[in-house]
Amino acid sequence: MAYDYKRFAYVPPPGLSMSEPRHKAIIVGAGPVGLAMALELANRGVASVLLDDSDVVSTGSRAMCWSKRSLELFDRLGIADKVLQMGMSWSVGRVCHGDDEIFSFDLAAEPGHRMPPFVNLQQYHVEQLLAERALAEPQIDLRFRNRVTGLDQDDAGAHVTVRTPDGTYGLSADYLIACDGARSTIRAMLDLDFEGDLFEERFLIADIEMEADFPPERWFWFQPSFHDGQSALLHRQADNIYRIDLQLGPHADPGHECKPETVIPRIEKVVGPDFELDWVSIFSFQCRRLRDFVHGRVIFAGDSAHVVAPFGARGGNSGLQDVDNLGWKLAAVLHGDAPASLIDSYNRERVQAADENLLHSSRATRFITPANGAERLFRDQVLALARKAPFARGWVNAGRLSTPCIYATSAPDDARLPEISCPGAVAPDAPQGEGWLLTALGRGVVLLAVNCEPPTGLDLPVLVAEVNDLVAERYLGRAGRALYLVRPDQVIAARWVEADARQIRKALAALWEGRP
Repeated sequence: MAYDYKRFAYVPPPGLSMSEPRHKAIIVGAGPVGLAMALELANRGVASVLLDDSDVVSTGSRAMCWSKRSLELFDRLGIADKVLQMGMSWSVGRVCHGDDEIFSFDLAAEPGHRMPPFVNLQQYHVEQLLAERALAEPQIDLRFRNRVTGLDQDDAGAHVTVRTPDGTYGLSADYLIACDGARSTIRAMLDLDFEGDLFEERFLIADIEMEADFPPERWFWFQPSFHDGQSALLHRQADNIYRIDLQLGPHADPGHECKPETVIPRIEKVVGPDFELDWVSIFSFQCRRLRDFVHGRVIFAGDSAHVVAPFGARGGNSGLQDVDNLGWKLAAVLHGDAPASLIDSYNRERVQAADENLLHSSRATRFITPANGAERLFRDQVLALARKAPFARGWVNAGRLSTPCIYATSAPDDARLPEISCPGAVAPDAPQGEGWLLTALGRGVVLLAVNCEPPTGLDLPVLVAEVNDLVAERYLGRAGRALYLVRPDQVIAARWVEADARQIRKALAALWEGRP
């Protein structure tokens, strides 16, 4: 394979020879979500033990399309610059019907954001960068080849049995965070199952290495001539690796379809003969989730909590948004700054986000792989109309691309202020002098004052925004002034055109108690 998969060192854990002290947090699974979770907690002063049953990063590109919001989280975790340097930034998507392009879109049309809309970088690169950061972080005890084989919990915490090459040992912590993927062993130990839709359609995904001049764009084909009238997707990645997804139909034999002598002729029809096959996998779609993400002292995040069809880059990105939501809440509870009810708000908000992702992914899957009859007739008519009529292009669903969920809330609001900065939404970025607004907001609760003086008597950090055209557009709208209460995950908790200290304290209390 093109990537040099180097194994991480196994170190016998102290629990093999002595009883370990109780930990604040145990994280199971050192994929992107688990590693990001450990780093986010460390940023907030919480030490953790991170357990993984492997000693190498994941094989193949897998999650490879990282959204603007994920890049903003990577910036807090210290790897954004390297991801931007190594990856392929893109904003243009092209949609084809047959062999003809019927329309394109450009996600970078809106100016004034530090991060690009998307960067393509293979999951193994991202895991390597996160793992290196975690290994250098004193508050993270990253243990490879440590497999969780047993789990108990009580009102005070969670307790696991861990198997290593040198034997078994036990660990206890206030909370356990399950980030161990779609086949989660922690989920199985609690006898929990997903709810939702299983799709019979099978897809081939392949990484190929080739030197080509394909631009860093998203190409999607409905019924191309080079692939028996089914759908296809092409993305450029780092290191001259290209990702190709090919629809195979519900009756494809995975064993046969994974064979190089089967895969290579299929890909040759797409890009020609000059490539090397790097990695291949066959998958079926799921759009499912746990009913609840919090079960006592065990919290689920990422694919262990929810799985979606890959169209729209909603898998890895939604897992990182789980981290963004949970990290500050769990840290506040563990530090004694907030009641445990704050963690319940993680469940409420991220279940809402998962349902939104599942809805978008299910609709995309049905549009891409319609059933015979009305579904197929509708899809084909929309594609035909989109060739001629721009208004129909919004109906073409080749995967609605990942954006952060706007959480449902009854927090104070004022309709004179712009919709883009409503309570429950991530604060929109904008230039601030030589820097950026999201960077200036930092990692704590902040009162953002836009074109006004904040009220006195508040024990709360205040950021007075530099008002420029973009700040005025995104934060003022028809109002001439505004106050925004911003959470540690940069989600807007409440906003006012005018407010006194009492109103702000009331909203702040609701924030820390986890009330919607």
